[in-house]
Amino acid sequence: MPTAKALQMAKERDLDLVVVSANQAPPVAKILDWGKYKYETEKRAKEAKKKQHTVDVKEVKMRYKIDVHDYEVRLKAAKKFLAAGNKVKVVVMLRGREMQHSHLAMDLINRFMGEFEENTVQIEKKPQIEGRNVVMILAPNGK
Repeated sequence: MPTAKALQMAKERDLDLVVVSANQAPPVAKILDWGKYKYETEKRAKEAKKKQHTVDVKEVKMRYKIDVHDYEVRLKAAKKFLAAGNKVKVVVMLRGREMQHSHLAMDLINRFMGEFEENTVQIEKKPQIEGRNVVMILAPNGK
């Protein structure tokens, strides 16, 4: 139908002529209330955004001289983050002369990795020394 006729019909009904799909031949348009249409599309977009989950990288920091209870607290936090679907960056900080004992930090980070069940996590980044820190990134297993 011609655009002029469609506009006239929309004015008669006190509604708007809204182009729904402009990239088709001929373009598709509807006669409807623009405010109501806009409100409903925004509401649908908001609902879709609510349902999606963004993966964050949570960080767990410790030193290689960590106490048993503090270690368990960090482990529990990491397990909670992974259960929520987030990635976990495990950082063992080294200060001053502790750099000479980086092998102890590697042992700690490997022990930390060993605390998880076999199929629950995957190593996204293997333990590496980055400056004064030993860093490893864990991701939840997609299964």
